[in-house]
Amino acid sequence: MKKIFTLILAAATCGQLFAGGIVTNTNQSAQFVRMLSRNASTQIDAVYFNPAGVVRMDDGFHFSLHNQTIFQTKTVTTTFPLNNKEFVGDVKAPLFPSFFAVYKKDKLGISFGFGPNGGGGSAEYAGGLPSFEMLVSQIPGQMTAAGIATDAYDANIYFDGSSVYWGSQLNVSYAINDMLSVAAGVRMINAKNNYQGYIKDIMVNPMHPLNTAGAGNLVSAPAFFNIIATASTGAASNVDQLAQGGVPNLEYARDNSIITPEQYAQLTGGLGANYTPGMALSTVSAMYNGAAALATQNAAATSDIEVETTQTGMAFTPIFSAQFSPNDKLDIAIKYELNTSLTLTNDTKKDYAGMFKHDSSFRADMPAILAIGVGYKISDKFRTQLSFNNYFDKQANWEGREDKVDKNLWEAALGFEYDINDMFTASIGFMRGVTGVSDEYQTDLSYSNSSTTIGLGVQIKPMENLSIDLGGLYVMYDDHSVDYLSGTPYAYNMNYAKTTTTLGIGVNYKF
Repeated sequence: MKKIFTLILAAATCGQLFAGGIVTNTNQSAQFVRMLSRNASTQIDAVYFNPAGVVRMDDGFHFSLHNQTIFQTKTVTTTFPLNNKEFVGDVKAPLFPSFFAVYKKDKLGISFGFGPNGGGGSAEYAGGLPSFEMLVSQIPGQMTAAGIATDAYDANIYFDGSSVYWGSQLNVSYAINDMLSVAAGVRMINAKNNYQGYIKDIMVNPMHPLNTAGAGNLVSAPAFFNIIATASTGAASNVDQLAQGGVPNLEYARDNSIITPEQYAQLTGGLGANYTPGMALSTVSAMYNGAAALATQNAAATSDIEVETTQTGMAFTPIFSAQFSPNDKLDIAIKYELNTSLTLTNDTKKDYAGMFKHDSSFRADMPAILAIGVGYKISDKFRTQLSFNNYFDKQANWEGREDKVDKNLWEAALGFEYDINDMFTASIGFMRGVTGVSDEYQTDLSYSNSSTTIGLGVQIKPMENLSIDLGGLYVMYDDHSVDYLSGTPYAYNMNYAKTTTTLGIGVNYKF
């Protein structure tokens, strides 16, 4: 059973909480929340979305502070015969801040950005997850196969994880001429994951006379196995004493009144179908000693398990950007972020079976991104943007998990802005994201779904140098259903679903 519980928590190293891609956050501004398409931005969030577009801003200093409040519900349902069929994880990030600063002078722009480029929230699974419970649920079957009829279980299972990859970005932008501008930058990533989890109070209901709660009632699994170990050791000792007295087998001892019929029934019944009449006492003793050793192992394997670890790492992302504006209505932008080679190292306070070995390291790259944007000024008041992102997931190093990605994830978005008057601008946007992961990639702790997003909001300009962005978005993820036909005693199905709601606010000031 030790192997079972090692497998249960092994999945805790996987997964991020919010993403444009699988591990990347592209929701970096309130302008994005209200419009969804910002790859050709020439406003202050161009620091992230289109660094080459910074030089299209007015000369001077520009500052912007944003926050998003994000709520996500992750729901996993399964047909595996568990006590629970639906498992819900509540993911929340009440604070999801980003900050931008720009200095623009003539053809030169210098800009800085800060925000959570990955992760950014915490996930709590108060009732555990199917992968936790389904392995615990197999204990009754294993006990029944060993001759102890058992058909029910219970356990106290909990998992909580948080993750944030803070990004600090510095860009230099330059306008080569009125039509073409370029930029280069670098982003420093500081990553931190925290995981806490436990499996406690495992109980089973053995139909056995040594069940202290009564045959068929739930009892502590470790306590029951310890009782079995003690009883088996005692039985082996009794059999050894009979053998030392020259008794050849248990039938001889019963027939010659060396042991009572009740004692005979206990000694043979304890071995169940493994006992055959006339069996040598040395064999009986060895079997009882083996049963004692196995029960001791099972008591340890079903004891409380607790893990607590923090994973940290730092890496750098080179960024290159260009914008081409053939006229005053059309902007075409392209940005390429190279693969971020990120290594995370465990700082473990509580471990189980070396799962989170202290000071051990592993790769958790952020994939390269190609981002393309087209902005078009339909009229003096009406503007639109088209954006496309491709995440090079297959080229990242995820310790082999990238091999379970069939195609790179991509996103396409279309957004519109309309100036109602000099103070108010309304916007709306739509996005479609298509994941490329295989069924083998999906786990209940970390899964990637295709999605459709709608966002809307307003920008308010109470004065010439000040603007405020307000927006909200809602993400509808496609359910992903996977059939598992092997690896457990049952074929079963898992359905992975989630929804996300985000509210954003940003304040922008220039002087």
